[in-house]
Amino acid sequence: MSSPVLRKTLPYRYYYAAFIMIGINVFIFLITRISPRTLAYLAMNPALVLQRGFIWQVFTYMFAHANITHILFNMLGLFFFGVQIEKQLGSSEFLFFYLLTGTLSGIFSLIVYRLGGNMNVYLLGASGAIFAVLLAFATLFPHARIYVFGIIPIRAPILVLIYTGIELLSQIFATRSRTAHLTHLAGFGFAFLYFLIRQKINPIKVFFGSFR
Repeated sequence: MSSPVLRKTLPYRYYYAAFIMIGINVFIFLITRISPRTLAYLAMNPALVLQRGFIWQVFTYMFAHANITHILFNMLGLFFFGVQIEKQLGSSEFLFFYLLTGTLSGIFSLIVYRLGGNMNVYLLGASGAIFAVLLAFATLFPHARIYVFGIIPIRAPILVLIYTGIELLSQIFATRSRTAHLTHLAGFGFAFLYFLIRQKINPIKVFFGSFR
């Protein structure tokens, strides 16, 4: 049985937290463009975290982005899906969810890199948290349709399942890819646990129930 503390959601308030997160991400992106050296302090590098104590990087990595395309797609995801989730959960609970899943995805990635001996890689970007946001959107709005490329309507749960399959296959076969597929999957996984434990909602039941 899970602790009542874990299942106690924060009081509902709405103060545009998703827009605040977008603003912070854009601001930090501009800072890293002006001073590229700051990227090395924000992005997560296993060697720096474990050998030099840069433990903040398991949190700050999600605010650092490699280029304009990287931040654009992540912030579009936060805008289109995060705003709706925030309205449903409240700003404080949404912030808790977003930062928790992003941080846990960073810690998970750190462990995987350490076990795999990949100590000199750099992990950056909000994608782990954004994938968590996508699963949250599909759980809270299972009948919503997302228009892929602006023209192909796909139900939100189906899109999550498609992305899961793509990320799994990419992790297995795209061995030289610089994309952190496991971090994306971790975002899905921790979002699933969040809803199961904190919201007492089973996303799997919601997904398959929406197909009836």
